[in-house]
Amino acid sequence: MRFVHLADVHIGAWRDPAMKELPLLAFERAVALCLERKADFVLIAGDFFNTAVPPLDQVKRAVGLLQRLKGASIPVYAIAGSHDYSPSGKTMLDVLEEAGLLVNVMKGRIEEKRDKNALVLSFTTDKKTGTKITGILGRAGGLDKAYYADLDRDALENEPGEKIFLFHAAITELKTKGLEQMESSPVSMMPAGFDYYAGGHVHIVNEIALPGYRQVVYPGPLFPANFSELEELGTGSLCVVDDWKMERVPVIVKERIVLNVDCDKKAAEKVNGMLAELGEERVEDAKGRIVLLRLEGELAEGRVSDLKLKELIDRLYAAGAYSVMRNTARLSAKEFEEFQVAVADHEELETRIVREHAGQRPINGLDADGEVRLTKELLAILGEEPPEGEKKYEYEERVAKAAKELLEK
Repeated sequence: MRFVHLADVHIGAWRDPAMKELPLLAFERAVALCLERKADFVLIAGDFFNTAVPPLDQVKRAVGLLQRLKGASIPVYAIAGSHDYSPSGKTMLDVLEEAGLLVNVMKGRIEEKRDKNALVLSFTTDKKTGTKITGILGRAGGLDKAYYADLDRDALENEPGEKIFLFHAAITELKTKGLEQMESSPVSMMPAGFDYYAGGHVHIVNEIALPGYRQVVYPGPLFPANFSELEELGTGSLCVVDDWKMERVPVIVKERIVLNVDCDKKAAEKVNGMLAELGEERVEDAKGRIVLLRLEGELAEGRVSDLKLKELIDRLYAAGAYSVMRNTARLSAKEFEEFQVAVADHEELETRIVREHAGQRPINGLDADGEVRLTKELLAILGEEPPEGEKKYEYEERVAKAAKELLEK
């Protein structure tokens, strides 16, 4: 048995047109690898798309690639992630499943057990290998924790045969350096006894084996989703699992080079000289590559706006750079006080602010945790962007209806 595990494709991410092309190219490479390795099936552990309603041109190309897998009799099993699952419960995966291009393996029912409602998941059995697959989708702000809390674990753990569990969540034991502030849950929140736990959501390359949890794996994003990930990971990756032996495979669509400029305790004029030298030394390396330009430190004299970054960027593009990205988040001038927020991402910051203010104005029937969950769900509804082609009044009516239904519930 051989299967391919990938996650966090984020088709439709990146605003820059050149960069927006790369997640699709990465998925194209992944499909080619599945065909080359003659995979029995493919797992997508969430965030196939970057939004619940992605651009139609991106969907069309993704559909064409999924059709290649279907034509080769390679089924795709997936769960929705926190990006491609909308607060209203809709996801493009439903459309793809209806078209017969993939199977959403989070299927089940609610049953009353031990005087409370329990989530009873069912298995999807791969016809060729007999492997049993199930999983739980991911939701923004850790709202998927409620599914795990209500999960009927006994039925899943006692199911015989070879089993795979898909998840899209942050697991505490797998968090790497720099993710200390990210909200997470222990691996024990998942049912034990599965042969493979196919993870997504956290864009890291990591794996762990613990008693009862044989292989818990994050394959990394199929293509990095931001500057820092490009800088740290360099490329995307996926996992090929052959008779339960895992091999991590890089997915290279564009090489990148990193140009670091230490501006600390230097005058803006001095830094401009360094930028000019950098252009002379590295301009040939830029051809066909993504260039990451990071400047950091505190300028001793002058302002950040005095730096001649545009001249260097123009020169790199003239040399044939595929894309030039700059990051000045750690750059400041002496006359300005630097302000830093030690937080992993905007979702973590949002959750922290909501939690700090929870309980100040009591809401009937809700404790502080319930108020946090309600607020996060409401923010997710109100923050949903209108899909392509939807009129303004249709968007406003849909969002208002979803918010009203949530508050009434």
